[in-house]
Amino acid sequence: MGGVQELLLGVDIGTGSSKGVLTTLDGRVLARSSRRHRTDHPRPGYVEHDADAVWWGDFCAIARELTGRADDPSDVAHGRVVAVGTSGIGPTVLLADEHGRPLRPAVLYGVDTRSLAEAVALEERYGVEDLLQRCGSRMSTQAAGGKLEWLRRHEPEVFSRARHFFMSNSYLAFRLTGEYVLDQHSASQTTPLYDRHAAAWIEDRCAEVAPGVPMPRLVWPSERVGTVTAEAAAETGIPAGTPVAAGTCDAWAEAESVDVGRPGDLMVMYGSTTFFIAVTDGPRVHPSLWGTTGARPGQSNLAAGMASSGSAVEWWRETIGSPEVAELVAEAAAAPPGSNGVLALPYFAGERTPFADADARGALLGLTLRTTRGEVDRALLEATAYGVRHNLDEMRAAGVDIRRVVAVGGGTGSALWPQIVTDVTGLQQELPAERIGASLGDAKFAAVALGAVDVDATWNSVESTTEPDPAAAEVYAGLYPAYRALHEATAQLQHQLSALERRTRT
Repeated sequence: MGGVQELLLGVDIGTGSSKGVLTTLDGRVLARSSRRHRTDHPRPGYVEHDADAVWWGDFCAIARELTGRADDPSDVAHGRVVAVGTSGIGPTVLLADEHGRPLRPAVLYGVDTRSLAEAVALEERYGVEDLLQRCGSRMSTQAAGGKLEWLRRHEPEVFSRARHFFMSNSYLAFRLTGEYVLDQHSASQTTPLYDRHAAAWIEDRCAEVAPGVPMPRLVWPSERVGTVTAEAAAETGIPAGTPVAAGTCDAWAEAESVDVGRPGDLMVMYGSTTFFIAVTDGPRVHPSLWGTTGARPGQSNLAAGMASSGSAVEWWRETIGSPEVAELVAEAAAAPPGSNGVLALPYFAGERTPFADADARGALLGLTLRTTRGEVDRALLEATAYGVRHNLDEMRAAGVDIRRVVAVGGGTGSALWPQIVTDVTGLQQELPAERIGASLGDAKFAAVALGAVDVDATWNSVESTTEPDPAAAEVYAGLYPAYRALHEATAQLQHQLSALERRTRT
């Protein structure tokens, strides 16, 4: 290359925004870009993206911006993009025609709860034990297989024209290379369609749930699937012929960005939702959690995900007039552990794990005329921390040995939230030096696909570590049972109110 700096491009499509980076071949971030986008909620329980406008539109805008910097001789990121990696929200379902053109908006992951009845029906058809042992997870509104079943049942005219089934990263791979593929990890989130022990589609189930829709070729996230076409190069600014890695779901790319890949490692991702990935010593199952294929060949994971966490805090911020985030965080930090008796449930969008309940709802208990907005804000953060503990308790019940915890995501921008989680769980957490997230993991997948690094390479150092505060831990130890009891005591009422919302908002 005659001394030209070689660059990796990583782009991640999130729920509310997308991010991209340019890195060197050893993971040093030289440039970054982000772009907010629209997420549609056409009906209660429905959450969708316009795949062309959001997924491809964001990718093209970010790629053009970053390749523009690469083309500028005066920029520190000047060089040539030699490989591309992508990731995105998942599992999602996008139906497309024989040319790969979307037939309808993409149905998003477990925050979209429309497929509850289909999940129940599929679980009855195939059986709980078969699903757990063969696929790794029970049916829930998280599973892509249930979403496909919903589309087949409720939109038969659209479904009859479908010839492709994409997730966000696989759609980007298709638009970049023309190759119809899906990574093994994402496939493991299509319950009941994938056998994680055979690492293959269950063909008879695919024919039953998605008749007429050929399943994509299975690859690994760091596998080279093709090269950028001339048409894609014109739209993105990426040189034609550039290798493209398959990529995967965003949380697994985020785990790779902080080198979570060995048994005993756990990633906790703080964002609009909270997500957990535990690397296990072989396949593990739990009826309330998700057993999946890992992002690395031969790797197994047990995963979990809360439906709302940062989004609940954002709701509160918008409800009280959108004060500056730093101002509200300072007010929450000034409130004592336990928020002066305010206790919250974080189920503002139902819940995914450790119980699959699309009709769960949020709550605030203990409000008085002296309650401050900072106390409510802290109570919501504390509620997510209790939810983290609940999930980790279930992981341990499944035999997961948690030895190292890494905190990632936008919620780590303030020290308060990770500290509250540490005080509630008693677990020390590592905060990485580079927190750009999944897009850095995408760049690492690209580097592996190029043969520039091994998948076990360390790309991120530890910047700081949280330690439990004994006084706060004592308060939270007393309140955690109250959190659990509040949900149990109000679950039936939550369902009643959820039904009322569906009737009045539809």
